[in-house]
Amino acid sequence: MVPTESSSSATACLESLIDRLHRRERLRVWSIVITVYGDAIVPRGGVLWLGALQALLERLRIEPGALRAAMSRLASDHWLSREKRGRRSYYALSETGERSFALATQRIYAAGPVAWDGGWTICVAPEEAGEARDARRKALRELGFGTLGPTVFCRPDTEDAPDAGEFLAGAVVFSAKAPVNAHLPPLTSAAWLLEDTGAAYNEILRVFSPLLASLRDGAQLAPLDAMAARTLLIHDFRRIALKDPLLPPELLPEDWAGREARETVAELYRLLLPQSDRWLDGCDGAPDGGLPPNSGAFSARFGGLPS
Repeated sequence: MVPTESSSSATACLESLIDRLHRRERLRVWSIVITVYGDAIVPRGGVLWLGALQALLERLRIEPGALRAAMSRLASDHWLSREKRGRRSYYALSETGERSFALATQRIYAAGPVAWDGGWTICVAPEEAGEARDARRKALRELGFGTLGPTVFCRPDTEDAPDAGEFLAGAVVFSAKAPVNAHLPPLTSAAWLLEDTGAAYNEILRVFSPLLASLRDGAQLAPLDAMAARTLLIHDFRRIALKDPLLPPELLPEDWAGREARETVAELYRLLLPQSDRWLDGCDGAPDGGLPPNSGAFSARFGGLPS
């Protein structure tokens, strides 16, 4: 690929994103590894050679020693399993890791606004203390419930809401209905603490818009650079999307930045996909050679990816 002025601009945008990665709080290499597996490796067979992963993380200026420490931690915590073939080590998400990422995948790559008919599930949890209370609260929040009080949780009934039956056990559960035109955003902003999430979405827009503008102008990143940019994009977006309850539009503030942020991330992801997939095609990352093609479900991300 012959560098052009626009391509140089895109590379400069990537370097700025990598600078930002290292300027932020303590770098969690293990979390970046999980992003890579969930975003790019699970759809392509789930197994990756450590050498290929190291090449990608070195492009993000992450030292091999930091990667080895992260892989050791993920294996000991049963997130990854390891297989040795000759002198090569291959890693895959364990069953525990796959289960955890399956729910995350639905939230990260959701198509957009969800339909809602005004129905609610309201849960009054039993009085609990310590770890049991904290575990229930954390699980319900991850499943999209907001907090109305110490033991009262609520969630709008949408078609794609994940099953919460396990964490509603022992609670008193009500179904309720509210007019879809009721003025509910002030209630939901408090129940889901949307202010911080909205600010994080605005930061996504600020940080990634320059790269998007460059690619829109015809810039093209080299395959490894495109894979690095894709990893940074999903790594940043994943941390916010998993805190976002994905509420129906009727329950969100008018200036909610999540709509534009998701559209921006989806467009940038589509533009990075051809070159990043080219790197994955050629990284010789699987035990039998190249990685297999993306699974059929991959094309449904963000409401539809180019085939």
